[in-house]
Amino acid sequence: MTALRQRKGSKGKEAPLGPELQPQQANCCPEHHSKILYGDWSWGSIIWTSVGWSVSVGLGLLCCIYMATLHENDLWFSNIKEVEREISFRTECGLYYSYYKQMLQAPSIHEGLSDLIHDNLTESKRTINLLQRMNIYQEVFLSVLYRLLPIQLFLEPVYFYIYTVFSLQAVYVIALYLTAWLLSGSWLAGALAGVWYILNRVDTTRVEFTISLRENWSLPFLALQVTAITCYLRPHLSPLQQKVMVWLMYVTTFCFCLTWQFNQFILLVQALIVYTMDCMDLLTTTQVTTLYLVQVSGLLSVWLLQFCNSMILGSLVLSFIVAALFIRHCQSDLKTGRLLVRLGKLLLHTVLVLLLTITINYLAKKALQLRSDEHIFKFIKSKFALGPTRDFDASLYLCEDAFGTLPLDTLERLAGTLLLYPYIFTSLLLAGALATAALQNLSRPVGGSSDERERKGDGRVVAFRQDVAYNLLHSLFYGLLAFSTMRMKYIWTGHMCAVAAYGVCGVELWTLVLNTLRSNSKVLLKLVRYAVPLVMIGCLYYKFWPKLMEELSELREFYDPDTVELMTWISTKTPKRAVFAGSMQLLAGIKLCTGRVLTNHPHYEDSELRERTRQVYQVYARRSPEEVHDILRAVGAEYVVLENSICYERRHRRGCRLRDLLDLANGHIMDGPGDNDPDLIPASVTRFCEAIKTDSPAYAALFTRTFQNKTFHVYRVKKKRKKGTKSPTEPDLI
Repeated sequence: MTALRQRKGSKGKEAPLGPELQPQQANCCPEHHSKILYGDWSWGSIIWTSVGWSVSVGLGLLCCIYMATLHENDLWFSNIKEVEREISFRTECGLYYSYYKQMLQAPSIHEGLSDLIHDNLTESKRTINLLQRMNIYQEVFLSVLYRLLPIQLFLEPVYFYIYTVFSLQAVYVIALYLTAWLLSGSWLAGALAGVWYILNRVDTTRVEFTISLRENWSLPFLALQVTAITCYLRPHLSPLQQKVMVWLMYVTTFCFCLTWQFNQFILLVQALIVYTMDCMDLLTTTQVTTLYLVQVSGLLSVWLLQFCNSMILGSLVLSFIVAALFIRHCQSDLKTGRLLVRLGKLLLHTVLVLLLTITINYLAKKALQLRSDEHIFKFIKSKFALGPTRDFDASLYLCEDAFGTLPLDTLERLAGTLLLYPYIFTSLLLAGALATAALQNLSRPVGGSSDERERKGDGRVVAFRQDVAYNLLHSLFYGLLAFSTMRMKYIWTGHMCAVAAYGVCGVELWTLVLNTLRSNSKVLLKLVRYAVPLVMIGCLYYKFWPKLMEELSELREFYDPDTVELMTWISTKTPKRAVFAGSMQLLAGIKLCTGRVLTNHPHYEDSELRERTRQVYQVYARRSPEEVHDILRAVGAEYVVLENSICYERRHRRGCRLRDLLDLANGHIMDGPGDNDPDLIPASVTRFCEAIKTDSPAYAALFTRTFQNKTFHVYRVKKKRKKGTKSPTEPDLI
């Protein structure tokens, strides 16, 4: 079977093989890189391995250049104005890039760090520690590096930033390449994985138009971590090699956690994979403990760097790991007994782990008074109809396509590049083999745990390859996550390429196929393993190379004159410390382009900020001018920017427009034809963003229009007049 390997019996004789593997094929096809790993330094092995490494670097560079070229062609980035370049960092990308720009503009590195630690520009009337709240160490590191390296004369800061992110895509491709190579024993599998990743760019990455997004920084490190785990779980590693792999796992886990705020949820899925393998008796106690502790060490290291960020200590993954290790230690006889007894023990074990996880997490959050991540759990509850459906924070996520279920056209695109079919075939065969191996392990009598088999060399049962088992479960678990939430597909689709490439080039799968056809031989096996991937790469080249050339020849240009006009006006006509209110996405751009103070922003991982955002968004609800004025003055706003694209939104369906979410949260009926819940009531006032444009006395007394174009309307928020000091028509200048 695909991932089955034989262990010798305690007397040194080979255990009998199953019908899938014949003796002459069980140990065939050790690849050149494996020979080098175990001490064979022949010239042929060195040359073959060198070619493999060269191809991996070449594919990585090809991906990097391809993404950078697409970005340049789409925006004409090298020829547009600086303000246009900055506007192209849309939504939260602009917020993150603004801190890189801020660090470069600081008089010194020390002062720049001090400004980030004591920031009072990102949230008005609040001083926050940005290094604690946000994952922006990558911006800090790059800004310091840029200031220290002698490259300022020939490389602009923005290019240093974007080229670094595109270079990480090269790292991503190389990591997938190495994973496929390690699994299959052939670097042709790595080449096929790299080609698939590039051809499926639409579904494997969105780096060319969301450069600063945290996942574009973190996913390459996650792919490297999977490669390190794959190597760690390979058999016959020396103690030194194991130590090196453990350190590599720690470093990559640390870098992954440091660069993405959602790290705890990704690591939770990974911890569940380790737990599943442990329950199937596919890992030794040492391996389980090591993998758990690597995760804990990575998270705690980030916790220290983020000034003891309580969100990490209150994460589910830490609670789960503590519970799993504690219950495993207490339930020492877990892996003893016959099949039904062991299944009962595993069920009890799982229930105890889950209950203890919930208990630890609840107590930790109570002790830390943690509410930063509650919006994530609201979203999960609402998504599966387990919680309120009118919650504003949860609805913001649910109404975005990125947080919906995976569209079926994704599978159509993956099938069009010949990726989906070998992936499904490989996954089904591996899943069947894994289930068989797990049942055999669980059916073993007393004294048959993986640790004892390791000590005794007991080969009576076929063992599933640990590295293959991990990658299979990684693909399946993150596949389920991708189907439930489309934004998570970028974790799954990249790894799909490595798993499918292993299926095409792996020894065991082709052995099974050729045995079924009764035409198996060592020569034919090697021929098929090399011929099939080469033919597939040739077909993909023939089909997609003209399309890639056509795509690279398409030249467009950034064009957003209304936003450019707005940013220019703010920079030249408003005080440098002016406070602006508006949508999260637009304010991130204002922070980057003008450096003005914000009332709210897109980094949503703070409960007070979420409440402030909901209040500021009342400018798009049915609220009286007095109520809106009080809200804006309470958060220190001096200017408010209203966007026609939000006030008259048509992009989302009814019930998902921002004004609808606000109406539902406020208990008001929604605009337009359609049903409303019976408990909703008509609002007594007109929608604020529409009514203010009439310049009626009630609005003119509190707000003054200072700028407008086809897209934006900016109003100055007047200070409240003291009775008897001003006439109603006297202007209130700031």
